[in-house]
Amino acid sequence: MKILLVGDIVGSPGRRVFREVVKRLRAESAVHAVVVNAENAAAGNGITLALAEEIFTAGADVITMGDHVWGQRELEATIGGEKRLVRPVNFPPGTPGQGYATVQTALGPVTVVNLLGRVFMNPSDCPFRAMDALLNTLPRNVPIIVDFHAEATSEKIAMGYYLDGRVAAVVGTHTHVQTSDAGLLPRGTAYMTDLGMTGPVHSVIGREIAPVLKKFTTGIPARFEVAGGPCVLEGAVLELDRASGRAVGITAYRYREADGADQTPLRQGA
Repeated sequence: MKILLVGDIVGSPGRRVFREVVKRLRAESAVHAVVVNAENAAAGNGITLALAEEIFTAGADVITMGDHVWGQRELEATIGGEKRLVRPVNFPPGTPGQGYATVQTALGPVTVVNLLGRVFMNPSDCPFRAMDALLNTLPRNVPIIVDFHAEATSEKIAMGYYLDGRVAAVVGTHTHVQTSDAGLLPRGTAYMTDLGMTGPVHSVIGREIAPVLKKFTTGIPARFEVAGGPCVLEGAVLELDRASGRAVGITAYRYREADGADQTPLRQGA
């Protein structure tokens, strides 16, 4: 079973390239399921239920979020109505929405969990203890994929080893910069520190360059709009054994419009 894990969608440019690339991959039967982080889908800040439906229609099976989950105020009242849209599981009790989703794919069920880091981030409950509690409630025969939305590389790596052998995969999101460390940990869990970004190539992590430079060079606040131009879709392809649900491998994936081709082509097959 091959699952495409897609890095943070940024604004309408990111949604467009996601739609175009995933449509092609689905048509080629190159992947059996798609999980995407879309916490920046609404002009770079949060998501609406309408945009979530757009992304599901484009081919996503599960949408994960992060620290910008409440960027669009309407979501607080509507997130509970869409079980495939998950917010971090380590939010305080009583927070609207759900922290994981189990979906049926063509080759069997998969559970996707969303976690939020605490280093250099706003306060949240302990992600390590939250995962311990959740794993006690989930069936052991369904593969579990964890999207750890965190800033610090060290915290992500620590989570990978903490969950090694207990989940199928731990992948990071949030920094919008794809890392080169995709691989299997000693006990078999697939790991990658950050999937990267799905959005404008010529940008500062998805934003227009000039306002960001102004802020860095003068300290004067500026409005950071989503950039335009050619886009990139970054992520990873996770391969699971159909019988055991364990990870067989994980490979970084990138499609860049300026190049006009996949930089890491997918092999077809189960």
